Amino acid sequence: MSASGSLTLILIMSIAVLAPLLAHGVSRWLSVPLVIFEILLGVLVGPDVLGWAVPGQVIDVLGQLGLAMLMFLAGYEIRFDRIGGDTLRRSAGAWLIALALGLTAGTLLAHGGGFGKGVYVGTALTSTALGTVLPVLRDAGDLRGRFGSVVMAMGSVGEFGPVIAMALLLSGRAPGRSAALLAAFAVLTAAAVFWALRPKATWLSHVIARTLDSSGQFAVRLVMLLMVAMLGLAQALGLDVLLGAFAAGVITRLVLHGAAPESSGVVLSKVEAMGFGFLVPLFFVLTGIQFDLKALLGGGRVLLLLPVFLLLFLVVRGLPIWWLAPRDLGRRDRVALVLLGSTALPLVVAITTLGVQDGMVQPGEAAALVGAGMVSVLVFPLLALRLRSGGGEGREGRASRARISEGESW
Repeated sequence: MSASGSLTLILIMSIAVLAPLLAHGVSRWLSVPLVIFEILLGVLVGPDVLGWAVPGQVIDVLGQLGLAMLMFLAGYEIRFDRIGGDTLRRSAGAWLIALALGLTAGTLLAHGGGFGKGVYVGTALTSTALGTVLPVLRDAGDLRGRFGSVVMAMGSVGEFGPVIAMALLLSGRAPGRSAALLAAFAVLTAAAVFWALRPKATWLSHVIARTLDSSGQFAVRLVMLLMVAMLGLAQALGLDVLLGAFAAGVITRLVLHGAAPESSGVVLSKVEAMGFGFLVPLFFVLTGIQFDLKALLGGGRVLLLLPVFLLLFLVVRGLPIWWLAPRDLGRRDRVALVLLGSTALPLVVAITTLGVQDGMVQPGEAAALVGAGMVSVLVFPLLALRLRSGGGEGREGRASRARISEGESW
């Protein structure tokens, strides 16, 4: 690694340390997700402001690993035991309507890029930041109730759906061949899920427990093997590796809870330590470094796109959720559900990163879309909490908000 690359890595990790301190410091007044500080501080040291950080090949590879870990942890978050039946059908229907609206809006806004660019933009508009929404509900005490179950269903589909859409629509192949390859991947993934659900030998649980605090770390190494294997499988089939990372997260939850339920929490904490302690913040800081601030602040069409994208999050993702929300939810809960379901950032960053790399999305357009996602995670969850609490906020509400930013939000 060159001297400039070493300096950039030191800057990135310094920001990774500084960001949670800033989030904790401002939490008494305002809950700000950690990812916001990571991206903004990345912008600060990037070429458009201070010019201290210069990305290189090693940093870019680490950033790609961070993106894969982000998708892995997103897949792990999905709780299939918490969703199902009519709520799942409504969630899937709402997302499919959102996809149709998103592709239409994305194509209309493509500005000469046609349907190809519209796919990137439209798919990003259908995503939900489940990892940001869950801490909000958990700290407010709403995660285990009926409202929390509906948000879990809507958010899970809002993370799973865009990943599948990316595999189908962004591969550059004919839709039929993409669907066939995706079906082959689904069959192999289903086989892995079947294996994960089968009763495991007692020795496996014993080895996991015995090596939790040793240099062996068998469970962590097994998790990494599952992730690498699914990444390799997706790549071998010509699918996006992010689909493999997402599927690996889903399978890992089933394996850990089936083989060693008493140790699964400790194992996950170790994997999260690698992800949220190093790789994931590195990806978000690098996103800030590569953020095209000059194009965004240069005025004209790019700057106007930011509020347009923010509104489209509510229209594309929110309106179908409002239409298909379970009827047993009251009006305030349905509005709160729309706001939480329209909160988007991690997949927006991932999809726009791919779009810029493929030359289909301009850096300024990506900056506007990411900027709108940042505003959504800052504003929408807070508005949803106020609606759920009847518009007021007492001491307990403020304490709840103060705790939200202490954990990593995607």
